[in-house]
Amino acid sequence: MSSQPKVLITQDEIKKAVARLAAEIRRHYQGKQPLLIGILKGSFVFMADLVRELELPVEVDFVKLSSYGAGTETSGKVKVVQGLKTPIKGRDVLVVEDIVDTGLTVSFLMDYLRKKKPASLKLCVMTDKPSRHEVPVTIDYLGCTVPNKFIVGYGIDWNEKFRYLRDICFID
Repeated sequence: MSSQPKVLITQDEIKKAVARLAAEIRRHYQGKQPLLIGILKGSFVFMADLVRELELPVEVDFVKLSSYGAGTETSGKVKVVQGLKTPIKGRDVLVVEDIVDTGLTVSFLMDYLRKKKPASLKLCVMTDKPSRHEVPVTIDYLGCTVPNKFIVGYGIDWNEKFRYLRDICFID
């Protein structure tokens, strides 16, 4: 892999996508206090922008899952590294994810959360790579569809590098 990221989605395009997503989510959760669950570490930048844009009284929690090792390919086995601190039974829950690649991680999490009996469970994703899906994933709120390239920036990393980039980029 070359280490020079190339811009795929500019920070202005990201801001517009986040504003559009926040407006859709705000309409759906009007009069409610949803719990947003971010998937660490990648979602934290997107989630912070989304929460500020929502203008709703939300609560936040995070889970940390692992399916990658140090490489660029998912291992296919997902495990919960850090679980929820907030009970979700009877709550309106919105999962916030930076990218859906194979779908294995987010599918695992949605199944895991469904078993905890939330009142509603929806998924908000900044970037989706549908060409890589190995399992079906229902995305309720989608920022952008991206091609089958290795994505970095806007919180998304490669070996803990490139999270700081303001644009969503790809590496060849």
